[in-house]
This record gives sequence, C-alpha cells and structure tokens, in this order.
Amino acid sequence: MRFSLPFTFLILLFTSFHSQPASAQRKLVWSDEFNYEGHPDSTKWDYEVGFVRNKEPQYYTHKRLANCRVENGNLVIEAKKESYKGAGYTSASLITLGKQEWTYGRIEARARVPKGIGTWPAIWMLGKNRTEVKWPHCGEIDILEFIGKDSTRVFGTVHYSDSLDKYQSEGKRPVVGAPYENFHIYAAEWYPDRIEFYYDDLKYFVFDLKKSEKLSGNIFQKEFYLLLNLALGREGTLPGPLSDDALPSKYLVDYVRVYQ
Repeated sequence: MRFSLPFTFLILLFTSFHSQPASAQRKLVWSDEFNYEGHPDSTKWDYEVGFVRNKEPQYYTHKRLANCRVENGNLVIEAKKESYKGAGYTSASLITLGKQEWTYGRIEARARVPKGIGTWPAIWMLGKNRTEVKWPHCGEIDILEFIGKDSTRVFGTVHYSDSLDKYQSEGKRPVVGAPYENFHIYAAEWYPDRIEFYYDDLKYFVFDLKKSEKLSGNIFQKEFYLLLNLALGREGTLPGPLSDDALPSKYLVDYVRVYQ
C-alpha cells in the first residue's frame, strides 16, 4: 500500500505523540528541582512537627538543617539517633498543605531510599480536609513506602473508609530488586476514575475509584496535599522495630513534579 508524504507524516506524528511518556503529554504545573542550598523553599513546603502519628519514635523537627536540607541538587531528609525534646530520635516531614493542593494529575518524584531495618521513607498524599474529617475519611494515596525489613519491594497503597466508618485499604508491593542502591522514579497517575502507580516504567497497581465511591462517596475527587517524610518504625507499625545500626539514615529526593 502506498501513502502520500503528508499522510505518512501525520501517521509518524501521531505515533510519536502517543509513544511519549505520560508526563510529556501534560503541562508541568508545580515542581521543586532542589537546585539550591539550605532550607527547603518555604513558598512550597511546610513542616510537620513533633510526634505526629503511629506512636513513631522520631520527633519531626522544624527548619533544622541536621534533619532536612537541600544540598548538591537533592533534598536530604536525615533521621538520627539523638536526644531531642524528649525523643531519642529525630527526622523531618515536609508537607505542601496550605501551600499547594491538587486534584488529579501525575505526581512524580525521583528519589533514593535509605537502607536499614526500621527505616520508613515515603512519598504520599492526604486529603486537604483531613483536619475536618480525620483520617482515614480524608483518604490517603501512598505513592511510595519502603521498609528496610522487606528491602526488595516498594509499596503503593490507597486508604479510605466505608459508609460505616470502617477502614479500607488496597495496594500492591512488587519485587523490584534493591531500590536503595540508586535513584528511581516513583509516580501516581491520578484520573477521575482510577489511580495508577509506577516504579520507573513499571505500572504495578491500578486502583478503580468506583470501589471507594460506593463506600465513601467522592473522596478521591477532592484536593490532596503532598508529604515527603522519613519515619522510623516500632513494634506494630509497617516496618517493625527499628535497628539503631540503620542510623543515621539519609533519604534523598532529586525532584518533585506535578503534571496536569
């Protein structure tokens, strides 16, 4: 079969466009490339402070360079064993609440997770209305969780509640090798009907929003904010008890980008 030159060009153009990654087909609406030094950009990030959740042993500090800083092109979140305000451990948790929230889009970060038993780095999102309706009614999207005791896997999960206020959760944890050895891209593609989870080019989990809509309404059609943190485990939490040999522990983030 023979085609004219203009028709052939259109075919090539169409094929090229649809072979591009999803991020290339969207507009970049927010990012932090961490191409500066010192404290994280205060126009983009705020801090969680203190003992925040899960009775975790770390104290999240505020604007303390020992725990959270930008250097050499990376955000560095560092967990330490030290005495600080009644805690035996310190770390940091950055949030965009009050700075920027989103509904839908591709939320992508390039990061290198730390190695060590009890370390618990994460890239995740919570509903903006968390202070009003509490967790898990606000919804949660875990783009990345990594735990040292299961160091060949990464976790992608959604959390929500049903109409009877019963907790619900669904996710997957593919075996990917040793993610702590290099930087990898962690992303969620969030659509009105589904959320897709990625480790580099591997799409490993798709959550159908109809499952949550039947139970909790349109919880995943509202605004969510972003969190980057390095938590530490204890008995009864996902990573289990912490080994002090894992500390100090550094969680590196090369960039965070949001496309819509």
